Amino acid sequence: KPLSKSCSSLAMMCFIPFGLLKGRSSVPIHYALLPRRAAVSSNRMPTLVTEAPNRPSPPAPPRKRWTRDDCVLLDAVGAFGKLELIDGELIDKMGKLRPHQIVLVLIDEWLGRVFGNLFISTETPIDVSPEDNHTSEPEPDAVVLSRPATEFPVDNPKPSELRLVVEVSDSSLHFDLTTKASLYARAGIVEYWVLDVSARRCVVHRNPRAGRYTSIVAYSTGEEVAPLAAPDRLLSVASVFPL
Repeated sequence: KPLSKSCSSLAMMCFIPFGLLKGRSSVPIHYALLPRRAAVSSNRMPTLVTEAPNRPSPPAPPRKRWTRDDCVLLDAVGAFGKLELIDGELIDKMGKLRPHQIVLVLIDEWLGRVFGNLFISTETPIDVSPEDNHTSEPEPDAVVLSRPATEFPVDNPKPSELRLVVEVSDSSLHFDLTTKASLYARAGIVEYWVLDVSARRCVVHRNPRAGRYTSIVAYSTGEEVAPLAAPDRLLSVASVFPL
């Protein structure tokens, strides 16, 4: 069947040497490409990908393990700031929101009444276990000391000199209940309280054994708890959490 005029023109474009179109037969012969609109009629179909290609994961970026000596140098040049050394990593303690600050003020006031202000230290560094001491120097929100704070002019209090450690937790709750709890348990700190600002509860950790606390009890508002070092002095949990 004879081709139409338009089809004949298209057929000629497919077979006319590219060099002849340019008017130079001496160049290598290529064939002219179909117009862009004709290329759309390809029979190829896209391939459906049902799972990610099996490619090896890229290597993790290098991370530096920090030590106490490193932090002393950073502090000397003013680069340490509000950071805390935990398990060789520098943790940003971030700004404390008003609820966090209020809970800290209230628990600090109660501890001062129970143990005496000279035995309370707030947001200052402590020592942990010998195996962790080189790469960790936590700064709990509050600690109860076995001796007056004035007797620690240079050295940090050791775990055996801590009767109670307290952390006030909002955004740091998971970190305080896991990483810090393990750190304090390995140090043999006899009692560790986490004041959970959002849930308005006091999570009490006791009996450290083999690097973990074997007794963990949460006290909510409406309940009372007494520290091991002052068993006759009950804290009303609701009293440290503002409404």
